[in-house]
Amino acid sequence: MTPYRVLIADDHPLARKAIRSLLDEDDWFDTVGEASGGAEAVALCGNLQPDLVLMDINMPDISGLEATRRIKQTYPHIRVVMLTVSDHVADLFTAIQFGAQGYLLKNMDPDDWMQYLHALLDDNSEVSRQMADKLFQHFRGGANPVSSEPDAAVLTPRERELVACVAAGETNRQIAERLVIAENTVKNHIKNILDKLSLENRVQLTAYAVRQGLTHIGHKRAEK
Repeated sequence: MTPYRVLIADDHPLARKAIRSLLDEDDWFDTVGEASGGAEAVALCGNLQPDLVLMDINMPDISGLEATRRIKQTYPHIRVVMLTVSDHVADLFTAIQFGAQGYLLKNMDPDDWMQYLHALLDDNSEVSRQMADKLFQHFRGGANPVSSEPDAAVLTPRERELVACVAAGETNRQIAERLVIAENTVKNHIKNILDKLSLENRVQLTAYAVRQGLTHIGHKRAEK
């Protein structure tokens, strides 16, 4: 596989060095640049066109959250994964709303850190579910819905059922078994749903399902 071109954005030189050393040992990644602040990260995305930005939340000039918002507005194809020392649901919610693919805790074991990063890039269902659980907590706490998002009426009954399955943390294989369809068909359905809703991954789709009340999975199997 072609390695992911990675930009590391962190205001601490030692943190950047440690992250680079981890990435250098993994064939999945090629570190193409480093930024010490949010504004520099945004600028380097234009110059380097990385596939992935590892973005510290707390940085000088502009925060990692604001930098993420600007990057995703201008370069929507670039994936952003947040780096933080605090597993704070409000920061996670904001990061996902701004388009981030997920987050990594800096105090994780290095092996677990890399496995988690792999899973995030693969849109692993279990990892997505862990983050989605935090989003559930946030919405249950009274977060306001996003008024500009498409209404659930744009989805077909089959698509709404798939959304509910994704929100329940089911894998593509489990969804295929539940609906008695091929696994590739599930993948195609989910891709079409994400395109229709202008979403990027299963975490954002789960958040959408909570806001739109699409989390109930019917017991009756759907027709093919």
